[in-house]
Amino acid sequence: MNTSRTCSFLLIISTTILGWGVAVSGQQLPIGGALLEQKADRVTRLPGQPPVSFKQYAGYVTVNETHGRALFYWFFEAVESSDKKPLLLWLNGGPGCSSIGYGGMEELGPFVAQKGTSMLRLNNYAWNKAANLLFLESPVGVGFSYTNTSSDIKQLGDKITAQDSYTFLLKWFKRFPQYKSHEFYIAGESYAGHYIPQLADLIFDKNKTISNEDRINFKGIMIGNALLDDATDQTGMIDYAWDHAVISDRVYNAVKTKCNFSNPKSSNACDAALNDYFDVYKIIDMYSLYAPLCVDTTSNSTQRTHMRGHVSPHTFSKHKAWHVKPTGYDPCQSQYTDSYMNKPNVQAALHANTTKIPYPWVHCSDAITYWHDAPDSILPVIKKLVAGGIRVWVFSGDTDGRIPVTSTRLSLRKLGLNIVQDWSPWYSRSQVGGWTITYDGLMYVTIRGAGHQVPTFKPKEALQLIRHFLSNQKLPSGPF
Repeated sequence: MNTSRTCSFLLIISTTILGWGVAVSGQQLPIGGALLEQKADRVTRLPGQPPVSFKQYAGYVTVNETHGRALFYWFFEAVESSDKKPLLLWLNGGPGCSSIGYGGMEELGPFVAQKGTSMLRLNNYAWNKAANLLFLESPVGVGFSYTNTSSDIKQLGDKITAQDSYTFLLKWFKRFPQYKSHEFYIAGESYAGHYIPQLADLIFDKNKTISNEDRINFKGIMIGNALLDDATDQTGMIDYAWDHAVISDRVYNAVKTKCNFSNPKSSNACDAALNDYFDVYKIIDMYSLYAPLCVDTTSNSTQRTHMRGHVSPHTFSKHKAWHVKPTGYDPCQSQYTDSYMNKPNVQAALHANTTKIPYPWVHCSDAITYWHDAPDSILPVIKKLVAGGIRVWVFSGDTDGRIPVTSTRLSLRKLGLNIVQDWSPWYSRSQVGGWTITYDGLMYVTIRGAGHQVPTFKPKEALQLIRHFLSNQKLPSGPF
Protein backbone atom coordinates (compact mmCIF):
# COMPACT_ATOMS: atom_id res chain seq x y z
CA MET A 1 0.00 0.00 0.00
CA ASN A 2 1.34 3.46 -0.93
CA THR A 3 1.01 5.33 2.37
CA SER A 4 2.01 8.71 0.93
CA ARG A 5 -0.81 8.57 -1.62
CA THR A 6 -3.25 7.47 1.08
CA CYS A 7 -2.25 10.37 3.33
CA SER A 8 -2.57 12.81 0.45
CA PHE A 9 -6.03 11.46 -0.37
CA LEU A 10 -7.13 11.78 3.26
CA LEU A 11 -5.79 15.36 3.39
CA ILE A 12 -7.78 16.29 0.30
CA ILE A 13 -10.95 14.74 1.75
CA SER A 14 -10.52 16.42 5.15
CA THR A 15 -9.77 19.83 3.75
CA THR A 16 -12.73 19.61 1.39
CA ILE A 17 -15.03 18.84 4.30
CA LEU A 18 -13.57 21.67 6.37
CA GLY A 19 -13.78 24.05 3.44
CA TRP A 20 -10.16 25.13 3.22
CA GLY A 21 -6.90 24.08 1.70
CA VAL A 22 -3.24 24.92 2.21
CA ALA A 23 -1.24 26.54 -0.55
CA VAL A 24 2.45 25.90 -1.09
CA SER A 25 3.23 29.29 0.47
CA GLY A 26 1.42 28.28 3.69
CA GLN A 27 -1.62 30.46 2.99
CA GLN A 28 -4.95 28.73 3.38
CA LEU A 29 -6.97 28.76 0.18
CA PRO A 30 -10.75 28.35 0.01
CA ILE A 31 -12.16 25.11 -1.30
CA GLY A 32 -15.32 23.14 -0.66
CA GLY A 33 -17.87 24.89 1.53
CA ALA A 34 -15.84 28.08 1.97
CA LEU A 35 -15.42 28.46 -1.77
CA LEU A 36 -19.17 28.05 -2.31
CA GLU A 37 -19.92 30.64 0.38
CA GLN A 38 -17.50 33.10 -1.17
CA LYS A 39 -19.05 32.62 -4.60
CA ALA A 40 -22.49 33.22 -3.12
CA ASP A 41 -21.30 36.48 -1.51
CA ARG A 42 -19.42 37.77 -4.55
CA VAL A 43 -20.76 41.14 -5.71
CA THR A 44 -20.20 41.19 -9.45
CA ARG A 45 -21.45 44.69 -10.15
CA LEU A 46 -23.51 47.24 -8.25
CA PRO A 47 -26.09 49.40 -10.02
CA GLY A 48 -24.33 52.48 -11.36
CA GLN A 49 -20.91 51.21 -10.35
CA PRO A 50 -17.85 52.23 -12.36
CA PRO A 51 -15.58 49.33 -13.41
CA VAL A 52 -12.92 48.30 -10.88
CA SER A 53 -10.10 45.77 -10.82
CA PHE A 54 -10.63 44.50 -7.26
CA LYS A 55 -13.16 41.97 -6.00
CA GLN A 56 -15.92 42.75 -3.51
CA TYR A 57 -18.15 40.55 -1.39
CA ALA A 58 -21.21 41.16 0.79
CA GLY A 59 -23.60 39.04 2.79
CA TYR A 60 -24.57 37.68 6.18
CA VAL A 61 -22.75 35.77 8.89
CA THR A 62 -24.97 34.17 11.53
CA VAL A 63 -23.53 34.85 14.99
CA ASN A 64 -26.24 33.10 17.02
CA GLU A 65 -28.06 30.17 15.46
CA THR A 66 -30.60 29.80 18.27
CA HIS A 67 -31.77 33.42 18.18
CA GLY A 68 -31.24 33.89 14.46
CA ARG A 69 -28.84 36.81 14.88
CA ALA A 70 -26.98 37.67 11.68
CA LEU A 71 -24.54 40.49 10.94
CA PHE A 72 -24.16 42.05 7.49
CA TYR A 73 -20.72 42.76 6.05
CA TRP A 74 -19.26 44.35 2.93
CA PHE A 75 -15.68 43.45 1.98
CA PHE A 76 -13.35 44.98 -0.60
CA GLU A 77 -10.10 43.36 -1.59
CA ALA A 78 -7.10 45.65 -1.83
CA VAL A 79 -6.65 47.37 -5.19
CA GLU A 80 -3.23 45.77 -5.59
CA SER A 81 -1.45 42.79 -4.00
CA SER A 82 -4.43 41.73 -1.90
CA ASP A 83 -2.60 38.54 -1.00
CA LYS A 84 0.10 40.57 0.75
CA LYS A 85 -1.87 43.48 2.24
CA PRO A 86 -3.20 43.43 5.83
CA LEU A 87 -6.90 43.07 6.66
CA LEU A 88 -8.59 46.10 8.23
CA LEU A 89 -12.00 46.06 9.91
CA TRP A 90 -13.72 49.46 10.07
CA LEU A 91 -16.42 50.22 12.66
CA ASN A 92 -18.62 53.28 13.15
CA GLY A 93 -20.35 53.90 16.42
CA GLY A 94 -23.58 55.53 17.52
CA PRO A 95 -24.26 53.20 19.19
CA GLY A 96 -26.57 52.02 16.45
CA CYS A 97 -25.02 53.59 13.35
CA SER A 98 -23.97 51.83 10.17
CA SER A 99 -20.30 51.33 9.35
CA ILE A 100 -21.37 50.81 5.75
CA GLY A 101 -23.42 54.00 5.56
CA TYR A 102 -20.78 56.27 7.06
CA GLY A 103 -17.39 54.58 6.73
CA GLY A 104 -18.19 52.50 3.66
CA MET A 105 -20.11 54.96 1.51
CA GLU A 106 -19.05 58.39 2.78
CA GLU A 107 -15.56 58.16 4.23
CA LEU A 108 -13.06 55.51 3.18
CA GLY A 109 -14.83 52.98 0.97
CA PRO A 110 -14.23 52.87 -2.79
CA PHE A 111 -17.71 54.05 -3.86
CA VAL A 112 -19.71 57.22 -3.14
CA ALA A 113 -23.38 57.80 -3.98
CA GLN A 114 -24.18 60.92 -6.01
CA LYS A 115 -27.01 63.43 -5.80
CA GLY A 116 -30.06 62.85 -7.99
CA THR A 117 -28.65 59.80 -9.74
CA SER A 118 -28.22 56.06 -9.34
CA MET A 119 -24.57 56.34 -10.34
CA LEU A 120 -21.65 55.79 -8.00
CA ARG A 121 -18.36 57.62 -8.25
CA LEU A 122 -14.96 56.30 -7.24
CA ASN A 123 -13.27 57.54 -4.09
CA ASN A 124 -9.70 58.28 -5.16
CA TYR A 125 -8.50 58.00 -1.57
CA ALA A 126 -10.25 54.75 -0.61
CA TRP A 127 -8.46 52.78 2.08
CA ASN A 128 -8.45 49.57 0.05
CA LYS A 129 -5.42 51.14 -1.60
CA ALA A 130 -3.65 50.35 1.68
CA ALA A 131 -5.46 47.25 2.97
CA ASN A 132 -8.14 44.65 2.39
CA LEU A 133 -11.14 46.49 3.77
CA LEU A 134 -13.98 44.96 5.80
CA PHE A 135 -17.08 46.86 6.97
CA LEU A 136 -19.49 45.40 9.53
CA GLU A 137 -22.98 46.54 10.50
CA SER A 138 -23.07 45.83 14.21
CA PRO A 139 -24.93 45.14 16.44
CA VAL A 140 -28.11 43.51 15.15
CA GLY A 141 -30.75 46.14 14.42
CA VAL A 142 -28.18 48.30 12.61
CA GLY A 143 -28.51 48.61 8.83
CA PHE A 144 -29.18 45.22 7.27
CA SER A 145 -28.13 43.19 10.33
CA TYR A 146 -31.06 41.48 12.00
CA THR A 147 -32.29 39.07 14.64
CA ASN A 148 -35.25 36.69 14.58
CA THR A 149 -35.62 37.13 18.34
CA SER A 150 -37.12 40.55 18.97
CA SER A 151 -36.10 40.60 22.65
CA ASP A 152 -32.45 40.72 21.52
CA ILE A 153 -32.86 44.36 20.59
CA LYS A 154 -33.69 45.23 24.21
CA GLN A 155 -30.55 43.46 25.48
CA LEU A 156 -28.00 45.28 23.34
CA GLY A 157 -24.94 46.87 24.86
CA ASP A 158 -21.17 46.99 24.68
CA LYS A 159 -20.59 43.40 25.84
CA ILE A 160 -22.92 41.62 23.43
CA THR A 161 -21.72 43.85 20.59
CA ALA A 162 -18.11 42.79 21.25
CA GLN A 163 -19.06 39.12 21.59
CA ASP A 164 -21.14 39.03 18.40
CA SER A 165 -18.44 40.89 16.48
CA TYR A 166 -15.84 38.38 17.68
CA THR A 167 -18.05 35.46 16.65
CA PHE A 168 -18.51 37.15 13.29
CA LEU A 169 -14.74 37.33 12.80
CA LEU A 170 -14.20 33.67 13.66
CA LYS A 171 -16.85 32.62 11.14
CA TRP A 172 -15.76 35.15 8.51
CA PHE A 173 -12.22 33.79 8.59
CA LYS A 174 -13.60 30.30 8.00
CA ARG A 175 -15.43 31.66 4.95
CA PHE A 176 -12.33 33.57 3.79
CA PRO A 177 -9.44 31.42 5.02
CA GLN A 178 -7.01 33.05 2.56
CA TYR A 179 -6.96 36.07 4.90
CA LYS A 180 -6.44 34.08 8.09
CA SER A 181 -2.66 34.57 8.08
CA HIS A 182 -2.80 38.27 7.22
CA GLU A 183 -2.05 40.89 9.84
CA PHE A 184 -5.39 42.06 11.25
CA TYR A 185 -6.21 45.58 12.43
CA ILE A 186 -9.34 47.41 13.61
CA ALA A 187 -10.07 51.09 12.98
CA GLY A 188 -13.09 53.34 13.44
CA GLU A 189 -14.47 56.49 15.02
CA SER A 190 -16.81 58.01 17.58
CA TYR A 191 -18.59 55.37 19.74
CA ALA A 192 -16.22 52.87 18.16
CA GLY A 193 -14.00 54.24 20.92
CA HIS A 194 -15.97 51.71 22.96
CA TYR A 195 -16.51 49.06 20.29
CA ILE A 196 -12.91 48.73 19.13
CA PRO A 197 -11.00 48.48 22.44
CA GLN A 198 -13.53 46.00 23.84
CA LEU A 199 -13.44 43.82 20.71
CA ALA A 200 -9.64 44.07 20.73
CA ASP A 201 -9.56 43.07 24.39
CA LEU A 202 -11.71 40.02 23.64
CA ILE A 203 -9.46 38.97 20.74
CA PHE A 204 -6.36 39.58 22.86
CA ASP A 205 -7.62 37.37 25.69
CA LYS A 206 -9.09 34.63 23.48
CA ASN A 207 -5.87 34.36 21.47
CA LYS A 208 -4.15 33.13 24.64
CA THR A 209 -6.45 30.14 25.09
CA ILE A 210 -7.94 29.07 21.74
CA SER A 211 -6.50 26.74 19.15
CA ASN A 212 -4.19 27.90 16.38
CA GLU A 213 -7.03 27.29 13.93
CA ASP A 214 -9.13 30.08 15.46
CA ARG A 215 -6.34 32.41 16.55
CA ILE A 216 -6.51 35.84 14.89
CA ASN A 217 -3.28 37.49 13.74
CA PHE A 218 -4.23 40.65 15.61
CA LYS A 219 -1.77 43.54 15.61
CA GLY A 220 -3.37 46.88 16.42
CA ILE A 221 -6.21 49.41 16.66
CA MET A 222 -6.70 52.98 15.49
CA ILE A 223 -9.62 55.08 16.75
CA GLY A 224 -10.63 58.61 15.79
CA ASN A 225 -12.62 61.34 17.58
CA ALA A 226 -13.46 58.57 19.98
CA LEU A 227 -15.62 58.41 23.07
CA LEU A 228 -13.11 57.27 25.69
CA ASP A 229 -13.95 58.65 29.12
CA ASP A 230 -17.17 60.32 30.25
CA ALA A 231 -15.65 62.92 32.53
CA THR A 232 -12.90 64.14 30.21
CA ASP A 233 -14.99 63.82 27.04
CA GLN A 234 -17.70 66.10 28.43
CA THR A 235 -15.28 68.55 30.04
CA GLY A 236 -13.37 68.80 26.77
CA MET A 237 -16.53 69.51 24.77
CA ILE A 238 -17.35 72.54 26.91
CA ASP A 239 -13.77 73.84 26.90
CA TYR A 240 -13.54 73.41 23.13
CA ALA A 241 -16.85 75.22 22.49
CA TRP A 242 -15.78 78.21 24.57
CA ASP A 243 -12.27 78.31 23.11
CA HIS A 244 -13.70 78.22 19.56
CA ALA A 245 -16.14 81.08 20.17
CA VAL A 246 -19.20 78.82 20.04
CA ILE A 247 -20.63 79.62 23.49
CA SER A 248 -20.66 82.74 25.63
CA ASP A 249 -18.78 83.31 28.87
CA ARG A 250 -22.13 83.10 30.68
CA VAL A 251 -22.97 79.65 29.30
CA TYR A 252 -19.42 78.42 29.83
CA ASN A 253 -19.31 79.57 33.44
CA ALA A 254 -22.80 78.17 34.13
CA VAL A 255 -21.81 74.70 32.90
CA LYS A 256 -18.49 74.83 34.74
CA THR A 257 -20.08 75.78 38.06
CA LYS A 258 -23.23 73.65 37.91
CA CYS A 259 -22.03 70.40 36.28
CA ASN A 260 -19.82 67.70 37.76
CA PHE A 261 -19.00 65.39 34.86
CA SER A 262 -17.38 62.86 37.19
CA ASN A 263 -20.87 62.19 38.56
CA PRO A 264 -23.20 60.42 36.07
CA LYS A 265 -26.24 61.89 37.82
CA SER A 266 -26.65 65.48 36.74
CA SER A 267 -28.65 68.15 38.57
CA ASN A 268 -31.54 70.18 37.17
CA ALA A 269 -29.28 73.25 37.19
CA CYS A 270 -26.67 71.39 35.13
CA ASP A 271 -29.31 70.21 32.66
CA ALA A 272 -30.54 73.78 32.18
CA ALA A 273 -26.99 75.02 31.56
CA LEU A 274 -26.38 72.24 29.04
CA ASN A 275 -29.60 73.13 27.22
CA ASP A 276 -28.09 76.56 26.59
CA TYR A 277 -24.86 74.93 25.44
CA PHE A 278 -26.62 72.61 22.98
CA ASP A 279 -28.80 75.40 21.57
CA VAL A 280 -25.94 76.64 19.41
CA TYR A 281 -25.62 73.26 17.70
CA LYS A 282 -29.11 73.69 16.32
CA ILE A 283 -27.71 76.28 13.93
CA ILE A 284 -24.17 75.04 13.27
CA ASP A 285 -22.72 71.57 12.74
CA MET A 286 -21.35 70.07 15.95
CA TYR A 287 -19.40 67.51 13.90
CA SER A 288 -17.53 70.13 11.89
CA LEU A 289 -17.70 73.67 13.19
CA TYR A 290 -16.85 75.37 9.91
CA ALA A 291 -18.84 73.20 7.48
CA PRO A 292 -22.28 74.26 6.19
CA LEU A 293 -25.50 72.60 7.29
CA CYS A 294 -27.63 70.70 4.79
CA VAL A 295 -30.39 73.00 3.54
CA ASP A 296 -31.96 70.39 1.25
CA THR A 297 -35.44 69.87 2.71
CA THR A 298 -36.36 66.83 0.58
CA SER A 299 -35.39 64.50 3.41
CA ASN A 300 -34.82 64.79 7.13
CA SER A 301 -32.79 61.59 7.35
CA THR A 302 -29.50 63.27 8.19
CA GLN A 303 -30.90 65.71 10.74
CA ARG A 304 -33.12 63.38 12.74
CA THR A 305 -32.48 62.83 16.41
CA HIS A 306 -32.29 59.57 18.31
CA MET A 307 -32.91 59.26 22.00
CA ARG A 308 -31.33 56.30 23.74
CA GLY A 309 -31.48 55.84 27.46
CA HIS A 310 -28.24 55.56 29.41
CA VAL A 311 -25.86 55.83 26.48
CA SER A 312 -22.46 57.05 27.61
CA PRO A 313 -21.74 59.81 28.43
CA HIS A 314 -24.72 59.73 30.78
CA THR A 315 -25.07 63.46 31.44
CA PHE A 316 -24.99 64.55 27.79
CA SER A 317 -27.12 61.66 26.55
CA LYS A 318 -30.28 63.22 28.01
CA HIS A 319 -30.04 66.14 25.57
CA LYS A 320 -31.49 65.75 22.08
CA ALA A 321 -28.70 67.67 20.38
CA TRP A 322 -26.20 65.05 21.55
CA HIS A 323 -27.97 62.50 19.31
CA VAL A 324 -27.89 64.43 16.05
CA LYS A 325 -25.88 62.42 13.53
CA PRO A 326 -23.04 63.66 11.32
CA THR A 327 -23.59 64.58 7.69
CA GLY A 328 -20.22 64.72 5.95
CA TYR A 329 -18.32 67.17 3.73
CA ASP A 330 -21.31 67.56 1.44
CA PRO A 331 -23.78 68.17 4.27
CA CYS A 332 -26.51 66.38 2.30
CA GLN A 333 -24.37 63.35 1.37
CA SER A 334 -26.19 61.01 3.72
CA GLN A 335 -29.43 61.64 1.84
CA TYR A 336 -27.84 60.32 -1.35
CA THR A 337 -26.58 57.24 0.49
CA ASP A 338 -30.02 56.65 2.04
CA SER A 339 -31.63 56.74 -1.38
CA TYR A 340 -29.08 54.40 -2.94
CA MET A 341 -29.05 51.79 -0.17
CA ASN A 342 -32.85 51.48 -0.20
CA LYS A 343 -33.07 50.65 -3.90
CA PRO A 344 -34.27 47.02 -4.33
CA ASN A 345 -31.72 46.31 -7.09
CA VAL A 346 -28.89 47.59 -4.90
CA GLN A 347 -29.98 45.37 -2.01
CA ALA A 348 -30.24 42.40 -4.37
CA ALA A 349 -26.73 43.03 -5.71
CA LEU A 350 -25.41 43.17 -2.14
CA HIS A 351 -27.31 40.03 -1.06
CA ALA A 352 -28.84 42.27 1.61
CA ASN A 353 -32.26 42.42 3.28
CA THR A 354 -32.91 38.78 2.39
CA THR A 355 -35.39 38.45 5.26
CA LYS A 356 -37.33 41.57 4.21
CA ILE A 357 -36.74 43.66 7.31
CA PRO A 358 -39.95 45.66 8.01
CA TYR A 359 -38.23 49.05 8.03
CA PRO A 360 -35.99 50.95 5.59
CA TRP A 361 -32.21 50.96 5.75
CA VAL A 362 -31.06 54.04 7.69
CA HIS A 363 -27.69 55.36 8.79
CA CYS A 364 -28.60 55.11 12.48
CA SER A 365 -31.08 52.58 13.76
CA ASP A 366 -34.54 53.62 14.84
CA ALA A 367 -34.99 50.12 16.30
CA ILE A 368 -32.33 50.52 19.00
CA THR A 369 -33.86 52.62 21.76
CA TYR A 370 -32.05 51.23 24.82
CA TRP A 371 -28.37 50.45 25.44
CA HIS A 372 -27.87 47.94 28.22
CA ASP A 373 -24.26 48.54 29.26
CA ALA A 374 -21.54 51.11 28.63
CA PRO A 375 -18.61 51.71 30.99
CA ASP A 376 -17.94 55.29 32.06
CA SER A 377 -14.35 54.93 30.89
CA ILE A 378 -12.65 52.73 28.31
CA LEU A 379 -9.17 53.91 29.36
CA PRO A 380 -8.37 50.82 31.50
CA VAL A 381 -8.90 48.62 28.43
CA ILE A 382 -6.62 50.81 26.32
CA LYS A 383 -3.97 50.72 29.02
CA LYS A 384 -4.16 46.92 29.07
CA LEU A 385 -3.79 46.71 25.28
CA VAL A 386 -0.80 49.06 25.33
CA ALA A 387 0.84 46.98 28.07
CA GLY A 388 0.16 43.85 26.01
CA GLY A 389 2.10 45.18 23.03
CA ILE A 390 -0.90 45.94 20.81
CA ARG A 391 -0.29 48.88 18.47
CA VAL A 392 -2.60 51.73 19.50
CA TRP A 393 -3.06 54.96 17.55
CA VAL A 394 -5.64 57.62 18.38
CA PHE A 395 -6.49 60.48 16.03
CA SER A 396 -8.61 63.63 16.07
CA GLY A 397 -10.05 65.86 13.39
CA ASP A 398 -9.48 69.23 15.04
CA THR A 399 -12.70 70.98 13.91
CA ASP A 400 -14.98 68.36 15.51
CA GLY A 401 -17.06 69.67 18.41
CA ARG A 402 -18.68 66.30 19.21
CA ILE A 403 -15.59 64.50 20.57
CA PRO A 404 -13.10 67.32 20.14
CA VAL A 405 -9.33 67.24 20.24
CA THR A 406 -9.57 68.85 23.70
CA SER A 407 -11.50 65.86 25.06
CA THR A 408 -9.10 63.32 23.63
CA ARG A 409 -6.03 65.14 24.92
CA LEU A 410 -7.52 65.21 28.43
CA SER A 411 -8.40 61.51 28.20
CA LEU A 412 -4.97 60.43 26.98
CA ARG A 413 -3.29 62.48 29.70
CA LYS A 414 -5.37 60.49 32.19
CA LEU A 415 -3.65 57.28 31.01
CA GLY A 416 -0.42 58.46 32.63
CA LEU A 417 1.83 57.20 29.83
CA ASN A 418 5.32 58.63 29.47
CA ILE A 419 5.82 61.07 26.60
CA VAL A 420 8.52 59.92 24.18
CA GLN A 421 8.19 62.85 21.75
CA ASP A 422 6.10 65.88 22.60
CA TRP A 423 3.78 67.92 20.38
CA SER A 424 5.30 67.97 16.88
CA PRO A 425 4.00 68.83 13.40
CA TRP A 426 3.56 66.22 10.68
CA TYR A 427 3.37 66.99 6.98
CA SER A 428 1.29 66.10 3.97
CA ARG A 429 3.59 67.13 1.12
CA SER A 430 4.47 70.78 1.75
CA GLN A 431 1.68 71.53 4.24
CA VAL A 432 1.29 70.79 7.93
CA GLY A 433 -1.21 67.95 8.15
CA GLY A 434 -1.59 68.18 11.91
CA TRP A 435 0.32 67.39 15.08
CA THR A 436 1.53 64.28 16.85
CA ILE A 437 2.51 63.29 20.35
CA THR A 438 4.26 59.97 20.88
CA TYR A 439 3.56 58.23 24.16
CA ASP A 440 5.26 55.09 25.40
CA GLY A 441 3.10 52.54 23.53
CA LEU A 442 0.59 54.93 21.95
CA MET A 443 0.61 57.44 19.09
CA TYR A 444 -1.74 60.43 19.02
CA VAL A 445 -2.33 62.31 15.75
CA THR A 446 -4.43 65.38 14.96
CA ILE A 447 -5.63 66.12 11.43
CA ARG A 448 -5.75 69.84 10.72
CA GLY A 449 -9.09 71.10 9.38
CA ALA A 450 -10.94 67.77 9.64
CA GLY A 451 -14.30 67.24 11.29
CA HIS A 452 -15.66 64.19 13.09
CA GLN A 453 -15.44 61.99 9.99
CA VAL A 454 -11.77 62.57 9.20
CA PRO A 455 -11.60 60.60 5.90
CA THR A 456 -14.56 62.60 4.57
CA PHE A 457 -13.05 65.99 5.28
CA LYS A 458 -9.36 65.21 4.66
CA PRO A 459 -9.28 62.12 2.41
CA LYS A 460 -5.66 62.45 1.23
CA GLU A 461 -4.33 62.98 4.74
CA ALA A 462 -6.50 60.13 6.07
CA LEU A 463 -5.07 57.69 3.52
CA GLN A 464 -1.59 58.84 4.51
CA LEU A 465 -2.51 58.25 8.16
CA ILE A 466 -3.73 54.68 7.65
CA ARG A 467 -0.70 53.77 5.55
CA HIS A 468 1.67 54.94 8.27
CA PHE A 469 -0.35 53.22 10.97
CA LEU A 470 -0.33 49.88 9.15
CA SER A 471 3.41 50.08 8.51
CA ASN A 472 4.03 51.37 12.06
CA GLN A 473 5.94 54.38 10.74
CA LYS A 474 5.87 57.90 12.11
CA LEU A 475 4.28 60.53 9.91
CA PRO A 476 6.73 62.83 8.07
CA SER A 477 8.18 65.48 10.36
CA GLY A 478 9.00 67.87 7.52
CA PRO A 479 7.87 68.88 4.02
CA PHE A 480 8.49 66.35 1.24
